[in-house]
Amino acid sequence: MQRNEMAFAAFGEVAERLRRSTVLIHSGSDASRRGSGSGSGVICSDSGLIVTNAHVIRGSHGYVQLWDGREFEAQVSERDHSRDLAALRISAQGLPRVSIADSSRIRAGELALAIGNPLGFVGALSTGVVHAVGPVRGLGPGTWVQANVRLAAGNSGGPLANAAGDVIGINSMVAGRLALAIPSNTVRAFLHTGASTAWLGASVYPAWIPSAGKKLFGLVVLEVQEGSPAATASLLPGDILLGTEEHRFGNTADLRALLQGSGARQVRIEFLRGDYNRTRKVTVLLGTAHRPARAQAA
Repeated sequence: MQRNEMAFAAFGEVAERLRRSTVLIHSGSDASRRGSGSGSGVICSDSGLIVTNAHVIRGSHGYVQLWDGREFEAQVSERDHSRDLAALRISAQGLPRVSIADSSRIRAGELALAIGNPLGFVGALSTGVVHAVGPVRGLGPGTWVQANVRLAAGNSGGPLANAAGDVIGINSMVAGRLALAIPSNTVRAFLHTGASTAWLGASVYPAWIPSAGKKLFGLVVLEVQEGSPAATASLLPGDILLGTEEHRFGNTADLRALLQGSGARQVRIEFLRGDYNRTRKVTVLLGTAHRPARAQAA
């Protein structure tokens, strides 16, 4: 009985340590009007480096609230929509940073803990087990840590951790009854090398679209970053990207493949706006838009 009590006490300590390393993020640069969006983030260095989802933080600034109630204005130092990751910087020292695990060692059946700020509940804990590690049908060949932990709006950008409290992923979305997290090795690579070359400046979500009696696969635009190639081409949130004149998208990986490469070039993208039976076309100029400076992991 005493051994069980010690185990529960240790679990509580792990959960509390994760709470102290998880922050609440508000979009917007003004403390008096932080915007309607909010999510979570993870402290990755004691000198103020925080990682979250790209779809959590809009624009170049936001506000971060720490576990002890302190608030800081945050600057976005790096953003990668293709991996749905963003790095923020705040002016603070001595922060309780997380330990990042090797996600290649994750096995199905392991205990998983998620900390976040869902529906206004700061530091909420959800537990479950890892269901699988690998691609998810409809989301391309990318690897996800899939766990049956309960997530809600506000959990995005928060940590998914193992029983020791080491972060194995960054929670990003829910598919069916499973939480999908970006593997910690992907997060580590992002922090050390910055964003990939596949940058459109728009966050997208895969969906099947009814059109003329059939279903089309499309990528729904959720957000367009100011000054990005997508913004210059006048793409808007709600537009549905179908592919190019030569090739239709079958998953998100097709978009990443289209954008790979260096140097300025033009691509002709087909998309839907409002009328699902009318295909529109737009020319997107890639390789010329300004990108934020690279984040550095401490």
